[in-house]
Amino acid sequence: MAVQQRIGQLFAQAGITGSLHVVPVDGPHEQEVALDADRRTVIASVFKILLVLEFARQVAAGQLDPTERVLVTAGDRLGGWGVAGCADDVEVSLRDLAYFAMSVSDNTAADLLLRRVGADVLPMLAAELELGRTRLRGGPRHLVELMLADVGARTEADFARIFPTLPEERIRAMRVFDPERTSSSTARDLTRLLTLIWCDRAGPAVACATVRELMSRQLVRTRLASGFPPGVRVVSKTGTLPGLYLDAGVAEYPDGARYAMAVLVRAEHLAARRIDVDLAMGEAARIAVQALRDA
Repeated sequence: MAVQQRIGQLFAQAGITGSLHVVPVDGPHEQEVALDADRRTVIASVFKILLVLEFARQVAAGQLDPTERVLVTAGDRLGGWGVAGCADDVEVSLRDLAYFAMSVSDNTAADLLLRRVGADVLPMLAAELELGRTRLRGGPRHLVELMLADVGARTEADFARIFPTLPEERIRAMRVFDPERTSSSTARDLTRLLTLIWCDRAGPAVACATVRELMSRQLVRTRLASGFPPGVRVVSKTGTLPGLYLDAGVAEYPDGARYAMAVLVRAEHLAARRIDVDLAMGEAARIAVQALRDA
C-alpha cells in the first residue's frame, strides 16, 4: 500500500490519473504492484504490439512473405511519421511496415499492415492469449475517421483548423476516448501480453523474438525508459491521444531479472505533449519495479 500511495502522490503532483501494473516476467506472478490495473482504457497505438505479433506469427507459419512489397500512395497516408510523412509514393516490404509501426508509431504503416494480416484476426488473437479485458476495434484509419467525424471535419487540414478551437468538454466527449468504441485494454492485460511475448508463449519463439526486436527500436525514450538508470534495458511501445499518455514495456536488469510494466494515464487538462507527464510515468514504473526487487 505504501508503494501505491507513493505512485498516487506522484500522479497527483503531475496532474494525472490512471492505472499501473508491474509484474516479474519470470514470476512469481502473485508478486505485483497494481493501481486500478483492471480498468479498461483506450490504448491507441499500444495496439500495435498485437498487430506486429500477429504479423510475426503469420510469417512464422508461412502465411505471409515478409519481403512482400506494398505501394504506399497518397490515398493511404494518414499523417505523421515514417511513410505517413512521405510526399511521394513509396514501396516498402511488409516487414518494413512493421518496423515503421513500432519505431516511429507510423499510423499509415500500421493501417496497411492491418489490412494484410486481417483486422478480424486480432480479436481472435486476444482471445487465444486470454486477454479477457482487451477489445480491438479497427485500426489507425478507424481512429482518424472517428476524430474527423466528431469535430465535423472532412479532411485532416480541416481537423487541424477546427480542433484547437474546441472546448475541452467537447474533446473529452469524442468517441476515440470511449473504451467501448475503440481499441481498449487494461494495464493487467498488457503486462500479461508482454510476459507471454518475453517468455516465447505468445506464439512461435521466432515470432516473439521478432516482436521484442522491433519494440526495442522505438525512438521514444521519455516515458517508461526515462525512470531507469543506465544498465537497465527498457523496451516498450507508447500510445498518445490528446491528454492521454500510455506506455507498455519490459525492463531488463543486468542480473537477468525482467519486469513487465504498463502505465496508462490521463492528464487533468489538455495540453501539448508534456515531458513532466512522461517523466512521472517512468518514475512510477521504477518505483514499482524497485518495490518488487526489494521484496
